[in-house]
Amino acid sequence: DALEVASYCRVADSYVVESLHHLSNDGWITRIKRGLYKISTSFPGMTPVHEFEIAMALVNPAAISHWSAMHFHGMTEQIPRIVYVTTTQPINILRSSKKLRKTQRNHSRKINGVLYQFIRIKPERFFGIKDYWVGEAKVTITDPERTLIDGLVSSRYFGDWAEVYSAFELQFSRLDLNKMIEYSTRFSAAVAKRLGWILEKMGVKNSILQKLENIPIKGYRVLDSTGPRRGHCNKRWMIQENFPVEVVR
Repeated sequence: DALEVASYCRVADSYVVESLHHLSNDGWITRIKRGLYKISTSFPGMTPVHEFEIAMALVNPAAISHWSAMHFHGMTEQIPRIVYVTTTQPINILRSSKKLRKTQRNHSRKINGVLYQFIRIKPERFFGIKDYWVGEAKVTITDPERTLIDGLVSSRYFGDWAEVYSAFELQFSRLDLNKMIEYSTRFSAAVAKRLGWILEKMGVKNSILQKLENIPIKGYRVLDSTGPRRGHCNKRWMIQENFPVEVVR
């Protein structure tokens, strides 16, 4: 933080502003946000700052989530080109690029060629997160169960629904099912029913599925919330299977 360093060193603010301007123009530092910079890796002895660490500095509270968290937990072989960040804070204060799509503007920030996509949620939904070490930095990331639940909320930030389903298959033996069921009920009946549908496909016992099956819901919900409303209707889970059948064969 430039102002904190300046205050500690008893340097005038005007001098700091001018110095930062020259250092930035010369490529020695990169601006992360107002008053916060990172030293360039071209500086002798400096190691690259991980993009997750930069994400933590952009907004608070924050958690690496969605496709980025899925890749971190080893649930996909796909490498996302975007760093996904969940926060409870307003995100329209972040400067966005004019080149971004309209749906991304005011929700994204590009730093050193890396695009950071911010997903704002309600404070009561900021749960299922843990601190992990990434290199020498401690970073907040959604745990595996929360990451997969986010995929059931919307596959939009995971590539597609097939990617979410594949992650369930890959991670299933290591999942805490009780935790995952509890997470789903804190979202909505639709999310809980989607989870029940998937867990049944994974061979989970009916005694475990009963809690999800008993949750009341009015009307059918699509399995993939980003897809069209069409496909077979599963009466047990009140789910419309709006995806290619071969996905789960």
